[in-house]
This record gives sequence, C-alpha cells and structure tokens, in this order.
Amino acid sequence: MTDSDVAQTGAFIRDDEIAQALADGAQAEPARVRDILAKARELKGVSLEEAAALSTISDPELCRELFESARVVKERIYGSRIVLFAPLYISNLCNNECLYCAFRASNRELERRALSRAEIIREVEALVDQGHKRVLMVAGERYPGEGIDYVLDSIDAIYSVKRGGGEIRRVNVNVAPLSVEQFRELKAARIGTFQLFQETYDRKVYAEVHRGGPKRNYDFRVTAMDRAMAAGIDDVGIGALFGLADWRFELLAMMQHIHHLEARFGVGPHTISMPRIEPACGSQMASSPPNAVGDDDFRKIVAILRLAVPYTGLILSTRESAELRRELIELGVSQISAMSRVNPGGYTEREDEQAAQFHIGDHRSMEEIVVDLMAMGHIPSFCTGCYRMGRTGQDFMDLARPGDIQRHCDPNGLSTFLEYLVDYASPQTRARGEQLIAEKIAAMDPLRRSISQALINRVNAGERDAYV
Repeated sequence: MTDSDVAQTGAFIRDDEIAQALADGAQAEPARVRDILAKARELKGVSLEEAAALSTISDPELCRELFESARVVKERIYGSRIVLFAPLYISNLCNNECLYCAFRASNRELERRALSRAEIIREVEALVDQGHKRVLMVAGERYPGEGIDYVLDSIDAIYSVKRGGGEIRRVNVNVAPLSVEQFRELKAARIGTFQLFQETYDRKVYAEVHRGGPKRNYDFRVTAMDRAMAAGIDDVGIGALFGLADWRFELLAMMQHIHHLEARFGVGPHTISMPRIEPACGSQMASSPPNAVGDDDFRKIVAILRLAVPYTGLILSTRESAELRRELIELGVSQISAMSRVNPGGYTEREDEQAAQFHIGDHRSMEEIVVDLMAMGHIPSFCTGCYRMGRTGQDFMDLARPGDIQRHCDPNGLSTFLEYLVDYASPQTRARGEQLIAEKIAAMDPLRRSISQALINRVNAGERDAYV
C-alpha cells in the first residue's frame, strides 16, 4: 500500500500494533517506567510503546511520579500561561446518527436552529464584551443553503465585529470533514486552527455508534487532516471522545495519527482535545457511556499526552468541573474554554440544555475563571499573535522545540491579559492582575523583560492588539 493509499484509507491506525504495545507495556517493570519518565522530562517525548507502558501504571508512587513529570514538562514549555477561548455554536442541524450526541438527526427532543448572520454578530458582540479574543466556531454537520457557504459567511460575520478595542482575532473552526478544495476555501477565510474529532478510533465501535449519515464513513473522517494540510491549513486539532472505546486504545491511536501527520507533512497537530462523554438531551448512551473514564484515568490521559507530545497544545472544555479543571491545568492542559455555551444563541438569549450538544460542568463567568487562574499563579492569555505573524505549523514547532517561542508567547500573553484587565475586569480584579503582571515581568530574563514591559507600556498608553 502506497503512502497515498494510507492517507486515503486511514490504514495508519493499526490495531495490531496497539494491542502488542499494550501487552508489552503491561509487563514494564518500575525501573523501566522511571526510565521513560526521565526521558520525557528532557522534553524528548515518548514512543507508542512507552506511552503504552505509562498507561498501565497502577502503583500509587509511580502515578505520583507520572503526574510530577507532567507538571515539570508543562512548566518548562508553557510556563504559567493559560490560553482562553469560547466555543460559538452557530447551528445544531445535523444529518448524522451518532448515538451519544444530542444533535443526531432523529432526536426529536432537540430544538433545532441555525443562526442568521445578524444573530451570529449579536453572539460575537456578547463574547467580545466579556473580553474574548478567540472563538471556536462549531456547527452541526448539516448547513443551510448550498455547500459550505453558510460556514464561510459565518466566519466573515465573526471577524466583522468591532466594539471599541475589542474584536475576535482568531476564529478556529470545528465543522464536518471537507474536500481539499473546500479546505482551501476555509483557509482563504482566514481561519486559525481546523479542529475535528475522530470520536473513536476503534473501527468496530465507530460503526456501532454512528448509525447513519455521512459520518459513518470512518476513513473519510480520519483522513480529514491529510486533506486540510494538503490544502495549506497547517494548524489542525485532533481529539477523541473518551468513553466510547477503551481509553488506552484511543490514546495510542491518537499517537499513531500524530506520527502519520508528522511523517507525511513534517508536523503533527497544533492541538489535541480529550473530551469525555457528558449527558446530552435525548441520548441514553451519553448518560451511560460504554467505556466510561473515571477521574483517575482521565488524569493519566492528560499527563501521558503532555509527556508524549510536549509542544502540542492540550485543550480542556467546560464539560469538566471547575475543581478537576484546576488539577488538569497543572498536569498539562494549556488551553481552556471559558464561560461556554453549547447551544446556538446561548450567549445572548439563554443557556438551553434542550438545544445543547451536551451538559457542561463549569458554569463560571469569565471573570470568575480569570480570578481563579490568577490565584493559581497563572496568566490568562488571549494571545493570537502567532497566527497573524505566520508562526504556525512547522514554523511554530521550529521555535517551540528550542524554547524560543516563549520570547513571543510570554510578552504577548501579558499584553493581552492587561487588555482584558483594563477593558473588562472589575477594579479589584484589575489591581490584582496588574500586580501579578509586575511579578511575572520581574522574574523574567532581561530580554523577555524588556520586550514585555514595552508591550505593557503600549497597552497602558491606549494601544490595543500589541504583540511581537
């Protein structure tokens, strides 16, 4: 089978290789596990076989060492920055029959709608008024009108909103798999990251839970990132919906997907998401997942991914509780959604579980999340500079691996945080945030301190969107 055949069929997901890795990993001695962790702490990643060994850890002391290793790697690469974004659901129309999803076509309990351009603009205005600078635009896998024109017009609507110094500067997109030509249209619309979840990489389970619609085609979905990257979209985001198949299988299959993209395009995904199934309107499976993942195993998933792909962003949604999100941020998560609504119109009308894709676990406001992050010593970042400066795909990784990306990310994170404090925060939050910024700058090396202070001065002088 040629490389082209593999890219079209999804043959890069090899069940036999995963099964062998898991069998071998279960035999790993503690000394072997500690060798893997030592290698990972040097930011060298871990192989499929090594990740399998880490996934079989049950000894409490080894678990503690796994989590501590993940904390070390997270701190060395990302420091204290946590990127914030919000999902923007523009439609819950869908042609598919996914048993775990409220959006599935046959669900009569769901209230259906697709937002108009004017409604999208009102939603964006509400997000901008909360301080958001980046959104993940989400649509059910059926669009009003012809082709992807609705998606493209919605992106344009989002970018059109300007409110004082506020605007959405990066639109990431989660929509149905597209052809190469359609992906080129998406790139021309100035998207940031194209995100798509395989849901489950287990072919048998995939067939069981996807009962109808275009999504039944496993191969077309799993090869979507090949087409996106072939079309020139070099920032892509993958993920699995944990709870459908065995979590260890999903973890290793994601690694196979990553290795395939690295081999073919020279760079893997920009982000990885690891949502767990949550209850959803009209879905019995969502309330009783076939392979539910407990909190302890979920912590392992995050920690192993942080060690396996140290330079890849890990995204955590508001499906999880505030308490667990705090823990997982320390273990490796670098991006979180804030003040999320997962139904069309949720930001300007009402949060409606009868029209939502799933139930969320963290209902805090933007300011509450910002205050919580500050209390943990983190800088809430709204940075979008890398995308606009062309630091994407391989260029981003070339800067990230030697640590040079922090020269840009740290100053940009601070300047965008100050924008939030000045334009949207309460006086108390602003005062604490400015104190935290001063502390972070004082602890920097001279070069980053100089760059950061210059950006801070520009924002304090009234400039917005100051970045390097």
